[in-house]
Amino acid sequence: MKNEFSSLKRKLLLQVISIAIITGIIGMIINYAFIDGILQAPFADLFIHFCVNVLQLDYQVAQATYFTLFQRNKTLLLAFGFIVLMLFIFYFALTRITRYFNDISVAVDKLVEESKSDIFLPPELNFMEKKLNKVKNTLERRAKDAQDAEQRKNDLVVYLAHDIKTPLTSVIGYLSLLEEASDMPEKQKDKYVKITLEKAYRLEQLINEFFDITRFNLQKIQLDKETINLSYMLLQMADEFYPLLEPNGKKAVVHAEEHLTVHGDADKLARLFNNILKNAIAYSYENSTIEITAKKQTENIVITFSNQGKTIPPEKLHTIFEKFYRLDTSRSSQTGGAGLGLAIAKEIATAHNGSISVESNDSQTAFTVVLPIQS
Repeated sequence: MKNEFSSLKRKLLLQVISIAIITGIIGMIINYAFIDGILQAPFADLFIHFCVNVLQLDYQVAQATYFTLFQRNKTLLLAFGFIVLMLFIFYFALTRITRYFNDISVAVDKLVEESKSDIFLPPELNFMEKKLNKVKNTLERRAKDAQDAEQRKNDLVVYLAHDIKTPLTSVIGYLSLLEEASDMPEKQKDKYVKITLEKAYRLEQLINEFFDITRFNLQKIQLDKETINLSYMLLQMADEFYPLLEPNGKKAVVHAEEHLTVHGDADKLARLFNNILKNAIAYSYENSTIEITAKKQTENIVITFSNQGKTIPPEKLHTIFEKFYRLDTSRSSQTGGAGLGLAIAKEIATAHNGSISVESNDSQTAFTVVLPIQS
């Protein structure tokens, strides 16, 4: 900070020195050219004339009075005049100094007004100009991110609202058929019941996604930490996802050290891993294997989910963890989620003082979660 203000301090110091020099020069000019020069005799004659004619003093007394008041106290009077002159000049010089505050005030107004133009300040305030432009750019970026997220959320709500109609219409339609056709053959009835149940499950999923949107916006993650057997959690999770893996010939294989433990919130971490695994299942090729590895590295546990699937473009790797972001928008009307899974996963990892990242190349995508053993 001291270095940042050095240019401004030099500028102000030069201005103060300039004021002192200008004051001295003007003072000397006034003293030698006027007080001791062309104005000395006229002023003395005028003062003596005033004393003689107005104050009715003797000429000799008037001369002595002039000598006492002005010649003997000349130094004191010059010092007083010098101070008054310096204050007068300094007052006008202050307008140059206060200009800095005016410039900063205008720049702050631009921030408040969300002006699109860049902020420009005098060269000696270059450090402040950079800081204010950095703040301006940060605010603009955050505002755009918030606007984009809000737009994605609004679009998603529209998609989900539209998608809810489809299974709901099917449920009502099949239930109406079952109610109206009491003599329907059992085989056909079982078929309609099965379809109705599938549509009801889909409807439940969509409604849960609505709740996810609300919870993500309003709920701050609270952690209830304990020591967790991470190896067992990952194995159990892989088994639970078997019904989603098996229909497309997919497998989830866990490679983890035995009795690998981590300190954290079991429910939240389970959701973190579930969200990543769901994403891997959704975007992996049929008849492929999802590799889940967990190992200890110094003071951290590193968990990696690797799957074979379509490569994620590099420009999308930085946005994949944004809320309501969907890598494949065409999935919105079928099995796609609310675009919250990976965003929530990142929030949970951050809450545990950990991190989550993704790499994707050559049809291989790997999500890596790093968690401290003790947090």
